[in-house]
Amino acid sequence: MQLLTLPPSPALATSIRATAQVFEDPKSQALLAHLRQVAPSEASVLIIGETGTGKELVARHIHNLSGRRDKPFVAVNCGAFSESLVEAELFGHEKGAFTGALAAKAGWFEEANGGTLFLDEIGDLPMPIQVKLLRVLQEREVVRLGSRKSIPIDVRVLAATNVQLERAINAGHFREDLYYRLDVVSLELVPLRERPGDILPLTRHFIATYSQRLGYGPIVLSAGAEQKLRSYSWPGNIRELENVIHHTLLICRNGVIEQDDLRLSNLRIERQDDGPAVDDSAQALLARAFQKLFEEQAGALHEKVEDALLRAAYRFSHYNQVHTANLLGLSRNVTRTRLIKIGELAVNKRQTVAFTQGERVLNLSI
Repeated sequence: MQLLTLPPSPALATSIRATAQVFEDPKSQALLAHLRQVAPSEASVLIIGETGTGKELVARHIHNLSGRRDKPFVAVNCGAFSESLVEAELFGHEKGAFTGALAAKAGWFEEANGGTLFLDEIGDLPMPIQVKLLRVLQEREVVRLGSRKSIPIDVRVLAATNVQLERAINAGHFREDLYYRLDVVSLELVPLRERPGDILPLTRHFIATYSQRLGYGPIVLSAGAEQKLRSYSWPGNIRELENVIHHTLLICRNGVIEQDDLRLSNLRIERQDDGPAVDDSAQALLARAFQKLFEEQAGALHEKVEDALLRAAYRFSHYNQVHTANLLGLSRNVTRTRLIKIGELAVNKRQTVAFTQGERVLNLSI
């Protein structure tokens, strides 16, 4: 069995990233074959998939199969920083470039020089930063904030997104030229519910991992538990499966996981497929509701409808930001920002963000 895992990190305990990936299902095996074909090249790769499907694991595997395997691999969450901070972190800054810049600092591009830079949630980058990123990719050099000197860089860029960038382009939120620069090769990670052959191998991996951490002996799955795991829709993908197994091991008895030990969410997310976005009856109901709203109110309806939709989705998702984002087709960071704006979510005054560089974790406070 081909198994991918993330390097040990204290940040993974609260992360929404998948920490393991297998390629047992036929769809996963096809992805692995494609990945092995493109990995040795220098082409940019755009990895598309829902949150928790293992995009960073795939990016790391591409790096490990490339000629840059002995060079740095730097993973960055593009949605974790404000516009002013992400520019300094991406491209670096000189001493005194802004308040608090007490010393010069290399950016992520310089840190990854010779290796691979993984830009996760690329769709969350502010438009002004997208322009500068495009210039860096075209000219293969960076200019630190507060400097006029260009620094040559040799970096392979892998990007990932959990939203359809085509929609973001049409909405004016993402640059089309940057999209084509990043999308030389596309790898689509299908959600866990669409690759059932991976569910039990991943389950057994997480059972072994957490049994060892907890000091347990051998743990087995009953036939009923296996069937329950295979039939569940897994809206949170691999990370949700890991959390379920961790919790299950805390409550199961006699070394056997029974069907009733598996506490699965009642959340059911309806997602669009290649057919109509909604059925005719639902569309008719929505049209009548809008008609009534137009007749009763005048002006500023767009914002009211948008806020009401966000509130309804958030409550339907049991106040889970990731599930709300998936339900609405938005990124988690955009969803969180809007929830804060409408008063559904409190603002954290201090947020610690972690990103990986090779085997070490760098913590940045914003």
